[in-house]
Amino acid sequence: MTDLVRYSIADQIAEIVLDRAPVNALSIPLIDALLAALAKARDDAAVRAVIIHSAHKVFCAGLDLDIIRGKPAIEVKGFLERLYFALNDTQYRMGKPTIAAVDGAVRAGGMTIAISCDMIIAGDGATFGYPEIDVGLIPAIHFVQLPRLVGRHQAFGPLFLGEPFDAASAFRMGLLSEVVPKGTALDRAREIARKLAAKSPVVMKIGRDAFMRAVDADFRRSVENAAESFVVVASTEDCQEGLNAFVEKRTPNYKGR
Repeated sequence: MTDLVRYSIADQIAEIVLDRAPVNALSIPLIDALLAALAKARDDAAVRAVIIHSAHKVFCAGLDLDIIRGKPAIEVKGFLERLYFALNDTQYRMGKPTIAAVDGAVRAGGMTIAISCDMIIAGDGATFGYPEIDVGLIPAIHFVQLPRLVGRHQAFGPLFLGEPFDAASAFRMGLLSEVVPKGTALDRAREIARKLAAKSPVVMKIGRDAFMRAVDADFRRSVENAAESFVVVASTEDCQEGLNAFVEKRTPNYKGR
């Protein structure tokens, strides 16, 4: 699809390959290309399952720090809207299973991509981590995701110590679907994807949609609550006064209503 993400289909399985050497650091063009590839797979009736993996030894090392350093908050927010909300919304509505095949390091934003998938297959040489705390950041979305996956007490250490952990530890935590010998994660992901692709696509879509609504209810509710608050604000007199004042190029006269 682009120089940053490769896309192919074989045996009703779409493979999305992250290819921003050397460590797939997440830039806006890379995440946009990933979102486009997922949407393409979602909209193609010939695709029954999706695998995300890396062209390099590292699955994904996290954000390209140039996105954050010295940038205004609105630019950072725009990227996070892609990585957090757009990625999760796209995965939520895929209607077909997605698998992350991981051999190598997975850090920070790379964890976001992997965890967004329905299954994570990891080679036993893979390592994981949330190093944001060590550079003055927080792994914000993972404060929501990780405790729900592994429990509060299992999640706190990785998120606040920032130390890497191996595949065996990740599996014990409940973060991974399977751990396989180093270098075989993609082969195992393809094997699972073929089995999933053999199922009825309509049953898979209906079933996965129901599954996602069940397991993602709290996350979705948080988004819905924010949307409801927006609607409430938009209906206030002060909001309309503010909008009118902007168009009319004058200072708004707020009444607190």
